[in-house]
Amino acid sequence: MSESPDTPPARRRRFRGGGRGAPGGGRPARFPGWPERPAGRRAADRPGPARAPAPRRHRWLRASVLALTVAVLASAGLGWAVWTRLNGNIHADSATERELEKYESERPPAGPKNALNILLIGSDNRAGENGEYGTDTGTQRSDTTILLHLAADRKRATAVSVPRDLMVQVPHCRRADGTEAAPQVAQFNGAFAVGGAACSIRTMEKLTRIRIDHHVIIDFTGFKHMVDAVHGVRMCLAAPIRDEEAHVSLPAGRQTLDGEAALGYVRARKSLGNGSDTQRMARQQQFLGALVKKVQSNGVLLNPTRLYPVMDAATSSLTTDAGLASLRGLYELVRSMRSIPSSHVQFLTVPRTAYRDDPNRDELVQPDADRLFARLRKDRPVTVVPQRPARATDGRPAHSRRGGRPAPAASSPSSFPGSTAERGVCE
Repeated sequence: MSESPDTPPARRRRFRGGGRGAPGGGRPARFPGWPERPAGRRAADRPGPARAPAPRRHRWLRASVLALTVAVLASAGLGWAVWTRLNGNIHADSATERELEKYESERPPAGPKNALNILLIGSDNRAGENGEYGTDTGTQRSDTTILLHLAADRKRATAVSVPRDLMVQVPHCRRADGTEAAPQVAQFNGAFAVGGAACSIRTMEKLTRIRIDHHVIIDFTGFKHMVDAVHGVRMCLAAPIRDEEAHVSLPAGRQTLDGEAALGYVRARKSLGNGSDTQRMARQQQFLGALVKKVQSNGVLLNPTRLYPVMDAATSSLTTDAGLASLRGLYELVRSMRSIPSSHVQFLTVPRTAYRDDPNRDELVQPDADRLFARLRKDRPVTVVPQRPARATDGRPAHSRRGGRPAPAASSPSSFPGSTAERGVCE
């Protein structure tokens, strides 16, 4: 049938192209404006052109992304496991913090912002693994005590040793059984035996008027683990050391001390020199200087593979206040110290002399001691100069003579006898 001019446009569109039964036999377009389907088989049934294989570069890229994703997830899992392990190693001394809060009104005010004063306490506890170094009597004293001052700008660190036999005013402290000990004049290390770290901290603050911000306690076994973690420390011994009480036997000369030998070296006293605790502190300072230099020269603080065993040993060996009892707290402290040059890591002993009532005990030398404490309290620089050995004039060691004292401090008000970590004892 032919279209007439009068046929409506809709009808014209309907018949155009045909349909089933329509003239032309074609299929109508699916929608207006779409191309018509090809005649014959449906498009879905027609085989399309063969798909080209993905370029090898794209396959390599996908594999690399997948491998990187797996590595990141594995690293994250491993990192979390390491973090959890190290963080869980640390022993928090919350009891000391609670005890100090009771005496807040008696404590000195905080020092300059960002400056830190940390009390390092070496405990002579013989319990557990420490039993091989003596009999456990159920009590412990501070075998070594060091006041570590970190300057606010972290450009210097000053470690001040306090003699264990220094006679001081120990404040009233609460004993472990809950009773309270009355104030007394006693040896400094007796404060730890009476009331633990809290009593030692309050005794130090009373002595120096310096606010203690943090404290760290380490025992014999912990010290050994720390030294072994850095693969020993190189020392030079002028003479052989044989000390049965300290469990040490070392030849003279250059050698690397492992943890066990290092512990014996810093503990030895009666068989070396004049047997004084003052000389033992000097050896401890030499060893700590060599340890600092070893850690800095080996890049331990900047190398994760070397830092991990050190942090593992440290976190497993230390008891700290709540502020340091986390991996983040310890790491931030260590990180802030890594830029201090070894020449500005200083060691000295509080100015001391034989105690007036007992030459086998010590007392402070004034006004030298107060000058030192004032400079640390105000975060002012302290300069150390090589110490000259004291000489006895009556045939006895200088430390045992009434009124005997080590070499006087230098003439400058900011200078004191001591040493730095810049030059090791083997140089």
